[in-house]
Amino acid sequence: MTRYKAIISYDGSGFFGYQVQPNTRTVQAEIEKALEKMHKGKSVRITASGRTDTGVHAKGQVIHFDSELDITAEKFQKALQVMTPFDISFLTVEEAPADFHARFGTVGKEYRYVIKRTKIFDPFSRNFALHYPYELDIAKMKQASERLIGEHDFTSFCSARTERDSKVRTLYSIDFYEEDAETLVIAFQGNGFLYNMVRILTGTLLDAGQGRISPDDITKALLAHDRQKLISKTAPPQGLYLWRVDYE
Repeated sequence: MTRYKAIISYDGSGFFGYQVQPNTRTVQAEIEKALEKMHKGKSVRITASGRTDTGVHAKGQVIHFDSELDITAEKFQKALQVMTPFDISFLTVEEAPADFHARFGTVGKEYRYVIKRTKIFDPFSRNFALHYPYELDIAKMKQASERLIGEHDFTSFCSARTERDSKVRTLYSIDFYEEDAETLVIAFQGNGFLYNMVRILTGTLLDAGQGRISPDDITKALLAHDRQKLISKTAPPQGLYLWRVDYE
């Protein structure tokens, strides 16, 4: 039995998220379906670094799986690329130590959120970016982001559906990239993220850029440990990308 680590990317537009769900199309289900065919009907379970929601994309999702097949990692990569749909890509497949774990071995992740600032709605980017035709003060967004850096209880910045007991996470950095006059990218790096956390952080920073909330409002929300104390909406999923997963 050999353990394999794969880095995959996918367009989340056509999936009801990563995780297997009954009677819906998911990333996990499509990959496991391909592995089952390769293993002559035997079920092969894959484990990912984390889930992504409906409509969320991945540039560098990491998965692992175990196989008894006597083939090289390169042939695994080629076979899986052919046997999975065109909205999934296997960037790399390699043999991994038997104790490698895609989820529990992570030491950090990077998510990016893409915002299109065109005045006119672009139908061709509707599944891959948030259309935001309003004025934004990037300096105010950066000032607000500084209050979020470090270790905090992010209860106010995650969905009430978050299952984890501890809401304490560490944000290493929040960076702003103006790729062109029309595209703003916000990159979040941290040791882990809660359910909807990046989308709520994005909504908060957009409000800061509009002058609707101040850095002090963010500090108060962090200390309140209550999602209801934060007025910012959750940004929609289509602008969000799981960009990179780090391991020791």
